[in-house]
Amino acid sequence: MRERSQAEAMSSAGCVRYRLTRLQRLLSVLPVIMVTAFQTLLWLSGGSSGPVLLTLALWAVLLLLGLIVPRPFGVTLTPSAAVAHNLRRRTIPWSNVQAIQVESLLGSRTVVIYEAGGRATRLRAPVTGFLNWDRDFEDKFHTIGRWWLTHRGPDWYPVPPPATWWHGPLTPDGNPYAPPS
Repeated sequence: MRERSQAEAMSSAGCVRYRLTRLQRLLSVLPVIMVTAFQTLLWLSGGSSGPVLLTLALWAVLLLLGLIVPRPFGVTLTPSAAVAHNLRRRTIPWSNVQAIQVESLLGSRTVVIYEAGGRATRLRAPVTGFLNWDRDFEDKFHTIGRWWLTHRGPDWYPVPPPATWWHGPLTPDGNPYAPPS
């Protein structure tokens, strides 16, 4: 609910920003917390402290990085473009977007933006899946789609995808932007 009100407030300012939620960032480092707790229990039960302290220090650094680094990942929707904040910031003009779809990758569902040149940009947020659950994922996906439809401009027209070098057939359902099966 809080994120939805933030999106509505930012929408009135002319942009919408989606990032990983606090819970998603916390759950993504859950394995690090579990291993750290296990190592601590080993040390408390009389194990050697040298390797355990080194392991704890390493896991503490990984935990901090896991909570801090993913924070800027996501997407900002502006009237002129979608700005993908992945490892590198990338601006994708709405007029260049040909499709926006949800795809599964390693058990997580992510939003993918397809451009006229055939380039696909997978967004780091919004995302949903095991240890990445987001109950508002569908609403966020539809918001991104509505922004594209609203802001792509009257001059937008569908562009056929670039031909493959072997000139292979299209996908069975005829959708050139569908993920390969």
